Parts: sequence; structure tokens; C-alpha cells
Amino acid sequence: MGFAICCLTCDADDVAGSPRCKSCISSHIRTRDKIADGPAESKADRISREFVTMLAKPIDYIDDPIHGETMAQYKMLIDAHHGLTPATTTEEIQAKFEALKNKKSISLIRNVATNRVWGEEVLGAEEREELLIKIAGEPKQKIPTWEELLEEVGDLLDSD
Repeated sequence: MGFAICCLTCDADDVAGSPRCKSCISSHIRTRDKIADGPAESKADRISREFVTMLAKPIDYIDDPIHGETMAQYKMLIDAHHGLTPATTTEEIQAKFEALKNKKSISLIRNVATNRVWGEEVLGAEEREELLIKIAGEPKQKIPTWEELLEEVGDLLDSD
């Protein structure tokens, strides 16, 4: 949503469904919808949309020369709320880098939306042909090579 910073810095008890939380969240939704409604007509519209975008993914903006420090603090608040602590030793930092390097990227479009049952397997020639028939409807005719065409022409000339 992008307004989690309000919840993270709120002085109210962290009780889901409390009247105060419900009123704040509904206010956040109205504000976000009002900001995103229609084309950005003024500089204030553009800046507010940019800021909501920054709040939604603060990690992408920690290098921003103006808002970077605030986004880094915001990210630390979010991490603390989720029970994550920043790496402090060289070993912890190296372990985090290794974990990120070894993390397998997940593509919802590739793995879920397309319902690929074969996953990372490479399809064989027969399976590719079967898929092509399903997609195109008919198997493709074999395109003759130059040698085959010349041989066919030679046969036609010999038969005369």
C-alpha cells in the first residue's frame, strides 16, 4: 500500500482490527486512491505519486540523493517489524550475499500462469512437434533441401 510507515511509527497498540487501525487504514486507502486518480496535472500530483511509489518499495530508492536516508530508515523499520536484523559482521554480510546469489529467481508468469508442467526441462524434438501441432493445428510439411529439389528436377528431366 505504501503507507506502512504510518503504522510502524504509530503510538497505538498493534492490534489488528482495532477501531483506530481501521480508521487509519481506510484513510490511507482513500488518500492513495485520490493521489492515483486521473492524470497528474500539477507538479504536486507528480511528486505525491512519486513519493507513494517510493513508500511502496523503499529499498529501490535508498540511493536517492534527497530521500535516500529516509527510505533507508523506513526499510530498517519494516525489517525490524518483520524480525529481520541488519548484518553487522563480515561473515553475516557474506552469508547474505551468498544467500542472494544462490536464490533461484521465481517467475509467476513462466511457472504458474503458463502452467508449464515440464518446468526447466528441455523439450525433445517429438514433444516440440506435438506442441507445434497443438498450436498450429497441422504438422508442417517438410521443406525439401536444394539437393532434393535438384534430384527431383533431374528425375523429371530423365523421365522425358
